[in-house]
Amino acid sequence: MMAMGSSRLLFFLALNLVLSVSSAQNSLLFPSCSDDRGNFTANSSYEANLNNLLSSFSSISANDYGFYNMSVGQNTDRVNAVALCRGDINPDVCLGCINNATTELTNRCPNRMEAAIWYDYCVLRYSNRSILGVMEASVFSYLSNSMTVTNPVSFNASLSNLLFQLIERAASGGSLRKYATGNVDDSNFQPIYALVQCTPDLSLQDCTTCLERSFQQIPRCCGGRRGGRVITTSCSLQFEMERFYNASPGTPPPSSSPPPPSNEATNSTGNKNNTSRIVIAVVVPSASVMILTLCVYLFLRARKRKETVETTDEDIISAESLQFDFGTIRTATNNFSDEYKLGQGGFGAVYKGRLSSGEDIAVKRLSRESGQGDLEFKNEVLLVAKLQHRNLVRLLGFSLERTERLLVYEFVPNASLDRFIFDPRKREQLDWEQRYKIIGGIARGLLYLHEDSRLRIIHRDLKASNVLLDADMNPKIADFGMARLFSMDETQGNTSRIVGTYGYMAPEYAMHGQFSVKSDVFSFGVLVLEIVTGRRNNCFRDAENVEDLLSYAWKNWREGSTVNLIDPTLMVSSKAEMTRCIHIALLCVQENVVDRPTMASVGVMLNSNSLTLPLPSQPAFFMHSTIQSDLSSVTDHSNDETLPLSKNEVSITELSCR
Repeated sequence: MMAMGSSRLLFFLALNLVLSVSSAQNSLLFPSCSDDRGNFTANSSYEANLNNLLSSFSSISANDYGFYNMSVGQNTDRVNAVALCRGDINPDVCLGCINNATTELTNRCPNRMEAAIWYDYCVLRYSNRSILGVMEASVFSYLSNSMTVTNPVSFNASLSNLLFQLIERAASGGSLRKYATGNVDDSNFQPIYALVQCTPDLSLQDCTTCLERSFQQIPRCCGGRRGGRVITTSCSLQFEMERFYNASPGTPPPSSSPPPPSNEATNSTGNKNNTSRIVIAVVVPSASVMILTLCVYLFLRARKRKETVETTDEDIISAESLQFDFGTIRTATNNFSDEYKLGQGGFGAVYKGRLSSGEDIAVKRLSRESGQGDLEFKNEVLLVAKLQHRNLVRLLGFSLERTERLLVYEFVPNASLDRFIFDPRKREQLDWEQRYKIIGGIARGLLYLHEDSRLRIIHRDLKASNVLLDADMNPKIADFGMARLFSMDETQGNTSRIVGTYGYMAPEYAMHGQFSVKSDVFSFGVLVLEIVTGRRNNCFRDAENVEDLLSYAWKNWREGSTVNLIDPTLMVSSKAEMTRCIHIALLCVQENVVDRPTMASVGVMLNSNSLTLPLPSQPAFFMHSTIQSDLSSVTDHSNDETLPLSKNEVSITELSCR
């Protein structure tokens, strides 16, 4: 009798736990009763339209993407409503949540012209103004886990990396779903699971902006916590150390509904058998899933190791779908006329063109005299065709015609960053908010190249003229002709062919030909200093002295006068943020490679004002030349490029004082 009672008690405790978890997962989070839009009067047309609209949710058919928008009425009495369910929720559960919300919302926000309510599974909002396709992320609500992680720095770096990837995936979703989930283990094997979602009526840019603003709130609400959630009207993100979502969208998440109870047994043996069945029903499928997941992981890992990084002619052939007819490009650029010319680089000229479809393009025509033309061409095609990121210039295709080598890119209308920050008049167009957005975009683009793309890619020539600005002043890293591929387990390379630009080069690369992701980090640090100060990195005149930017920045940092570094055209209201960027830049230009942060860590530093930064030491000083020279790229091939070695020649662009 005692055994039967214990088994029954165990069963009901377990059942109660499952029901509690299920209930908590779809619990009411909070309502928002807007005061800005005022109240409607009782028995008004607006009230009738609102009741009609909310009641109609009970009769609509469920869809697979969990997004609904409805309107009832005309003019000032028109009511607009939007409802969105979490991307992993079953359609029937979704509608159940929304119908719950319609009742609760009117109870909690009576007579309001505008209101919203959030559950764990869904959000419902209505208003007398147009809300479809309108991004609203100015109001944040936070939920955080009270427990902290054991290693916040490692956890935050991995969390930031994961969220950057998920934001990009969600934002690039279609008009029916903008939702992404994923997980990662940090360097201390702390698991992280995350979910991000926008209302799918938002554009790619608005969804990105909404989620990035939410991401920036994490240090404020839940930095170093085991879990947290940031919720706005148009988007939300959540992370935990345990999986809280279902891996397959459209089906119930874990524990979303309790298992059906067994018929009550008449003796202790029956109860034991029922309990055993429950244990088997739960444990066996879970173990099977874990084993299957492990097998898939091992298979993918083994296959990834077999991927090669060779740049062969076969790779060019495989890109035939990207090949443009040479005559088409010649016509688009008016036979490469000077009036269409955008600029001239070490490896050739760049022209603006327009295709017959009306699409504007940028065409890079590789120099026929360059001995590196073919190598440059192959390298850039193989690299850039595989890269897809909003902060990288997109390669549309290429063209081959005898000695002609053409690369066709998307046209970026605002030209390069250097044309703004170094121009006395144009740099006034870039306020601090825009410059900070540019810094963050460049950081995300580099992080993608270093860690998130299929191969690890070292750019080797990151500089202001190789960062283009689109119509919304979003940065796009360009010019991958000097980039190098690494497999993901490689960390460093060596070359006798030094390519790049003096002033942006890391010392170990400029002097010894050693390059790694930390070489790009050094260049990024120099670029950040240029963006904040509005000064070129190589040399400039300060009073009676000729200074280089790194030594000038370090001198002011050491003397506590970093305000002297800030571009005078910038408002000083964000001085703390500007000073923090200078601090991060000085960490990036440390002489010792191991002292420089990774781009993942830089992303955390830029987005977490509460994170204490280490103190920088004196940066690398290795070029103080005031010689005005502009060395064009000369012919030089090294062993690592499988061509004859010429030790005494380099391919360098050296910036001159202006």
